[in-house]
Amino acid sequence: MAIHYPNGKAYESGKQTAEDAVNYGGRGMTLEAELNASNQYYRAAKRAVIYKKPTPIQIVKVDYPQRSQAVIKEAYFKTPSTTDYNGVYQGYYIDFDAKETKNKQSFPLKNFHPHQIKHLNACLEQGGICFALIRFVSLNRLFVYPVSDLNRWWTESLNNGRKSIPLKAIEAAGFELHPKLQPLIPYLDGVDWLIKTKRGTQNG
Repeated sequence: MAIHYPNGKAYESGKQTAEDAVNYGGRGMTLEAELNASNQYYRAAKRAVIYKKPTPIQIVKVDYPQRSQAVIKEAYFKTPSTTDYNGVYQGYYIDFDAKETKNKQSFPLKNFHPHQIKHLNACLEQGGICFALIRFVSLNRLFVYPVSDLNRWWTESLNNGRKSIPLKAIEAAGFELHPKLQPLIPYLDGVDWLIKTKRGTQNG
């Protein structure tokens, strides 16, 4: 299926191969699959209600190989995507994006888009708990990283500063997660830390 961005540019799916799939905790699942499973666990346990956001598309071409089936052949993204996940936890609005890098020493800021940073800041201003979930694939390490800290590096990059966040900075300002049987990614541990330290809030 051909999907295009609002500007008409063709979308490259960036599908993960078996080699790219991260063997996090020995399970060999992609980050998205692990987060979806974790969210399902949190909902079933009534700890939080958090979902992956659907991406709105405009369908422009459909084939009907059979009368009872429809195959989408071409579509366009209606609007640029914001962040990956949002929901509610203990009365707090939660909004975050999940990113990965194969780098070992730093996280490239080009993995974020300006509209995503703008969206996270808008949620932050409304009292939401906002963060980035950052995975270093080669190191098999995963962090909850506050948007307040992400903002500082983002602003510096716009002023001819470095274009990546050093791993040491993420270690210092973030919360490292460790895999469990259930949930696969216990990111609410990081959210509790953000709430306690106020690092994930507007005043963090």
